Amino acid sequence: MTVAVFDHEGPWTEEEYLALGETSQRVELFDGSLHVTPAPTPRHQNISGELHATLRGPAREAGLHVLEGVNVRLRPGRIPIPDLVITGPIDFDAPNVEAVDVHLVCEIISPSNAATDKVLKMHYYAAAGIEWYLLIEQASGALHLYRKRGRHYVVESATEPGQVLVLTEPVKATIRPEDLLP
Repeated sequence: MTVAVFDHEGPWTEEEYLALGETSQRVELFDGSLHVTPAPTPRHQNISGELHATLRGPAREAGLHVLEGVNVRLRPGRIPIPDLVITGPIDFDAPNVEAVDVHLVCEIISPSNAATDKVLKMHYYAAAGIEWYLLIEQASGALHLYRKRGRHYVVESATEPGQVLVLTEPVKATIRPEDLLP
């Protein structure tokens, strides 16, 4: 991938982005620019895996799917890779999940990348119409749940360790921050 990226001139198209194929790093497309981050830390992956396990059963009961690290097309040329999504029925062989099929998107905040999750992606997910946005702090496991109101997200709840987040939409589930941590 390195040669393909460094030899490329001008903005990236969605077709050129998808032609990169699977990579060991997270490569996201934002309006013609690539955003590359290293592979997640073990702590990050533990949180993601525990959250996936917590949500899998409730999602199945609701006829939904929980997926980690998939391309989500927010609009043509804008494809982030959220840490976790809850979707309705999708084509499991398509290269992207369409934003219209995503009910909840989750980002686990990486200290080196916090502004991207808290500002840029939050704005992009809201603009794409995704109703629920869950942010998780790696150090404490604190959960920040946002719901789309109009064109923006507003805080639905903030859950600290020792408290319980009770989801009623898009799935019925309870999440304890300390259960997500290693």
